[in-house]
Amino acid sequence: MSSHLARMLFLALAAATMFAVSSASADPSLIDQGRAALTRGDADAAIVLLEKAVAQAPKNAEAHYVLANAYGAKAQEGGMLGGAKFGGKALAEDEKAVALDPKYVEPRYSLVQMYASAPAMMGGSTEKALEQAKAMLGHRAYAFIYSKQNKLDLAKKEYLDAIHEQPSSPKAHSFFGQYLLNTEKNYGAAFAEFEAALTVDPDYMPAFYHLGRTAAQADSNLARGEESLKKYLGYTPKPGEPSLANTTYYLGLIYEKEGKKEDAKRTYEEALKLNPTLKDAADALKRVS
Repeated sequence: MSSHLARMLFLALAAATMFAVSSASADPSLIDQGRAALTRGDADAAIVLLEKAVAQAPKNAEAHYVLANAYGAKAQEGGMLGGAKFGGKALAEDEKAVALDPKYVEPRYSLVQMYASAPAMMGGSTEKALEQAKAMLGHRAYAFIYSKQNKLDLAKKEYLDAIHEQPSSPKAHSFFGQYLLNTEKNYGAAFAEFEAALTVDPDYMPAFYHLGRTAAQADSNLARGEESLKKYLGYTPKPGEPSLANTTYYLGLIYEKEGKKEDAKRTYEEALKLNPTLKDAADALKRVS
């Protein structure tokens, strides 16, 4: 092979490699800005930013996943019409993220949720949900599907099996606690699971949020709930963890239940500054104003 031909082949290979790398590398600032827009409830701004990130790096799984979240938020805002317009887009972006990175758990779990929740005409499929759960090999995924099918005994067993298999996992206790809180409304048992999560890992911050939320909703253990929410407010949540806006709202709810009307009003206002679209906080502010 001549030196000229070898050089041309080298340059072609280098160009192909650079394209592959660039197509998988989105501008981190666009993704971060998109997440920030979602946190403050601005799905439209998030979509603009994240569509740019995907166009810039079509092989970046994270960009597709966060864009799916933005489409999902927009679908929830728009009711039936929004769901029809943006729900399919969210599903497609999560599917792309999984295709690009089959080990990426978050979009797989999003697919489980969408497949199990959406009607068939909008892409829902129990079979597809179970396929994703099997790929994840996760008790939480199976538990979500069983909950949607109203097979609550099976759902509960999945959470308990997860704790049995990983007794030192704070997430296993926290996920079970959320099930007890959201589905069974068993506030005492939920509270105990969040405390158990902190027993095995005192630095597992989402458990503090869920302790506070449980206290606010149950109107019990309010002092512990207030302490927990204040601790979480000193933390910077990671992607997928509870937002500071929601945390601030639940702190306001605890103040309200404690009869601290002015503190509640001030805290609801702070929650709305963080997320102006937070309807629960807006309704609560009217209640105490």
